[in-house]
Amino acid sequence: MSDEKDEASAPAYAECVLCREPTEYPVTHKGITLCPVCEWQEAQRTACSG
Repeated sequence: MSDEKDEASAPAYAECVLCREPTEYPVTHKGITLCPVCEWQEAQRTACSG
């Protein structure tokens, strides 16, 4: 039962819009939310698009 209380008190994280994994952003975050992996990959794509 203590696990249920821990989950209820933990902040809810938004899903990544690309892979549906949890992100570092809360559900209330506005805009596109990406997990750290997808965020890094997107940064690589835009850095090289010149």
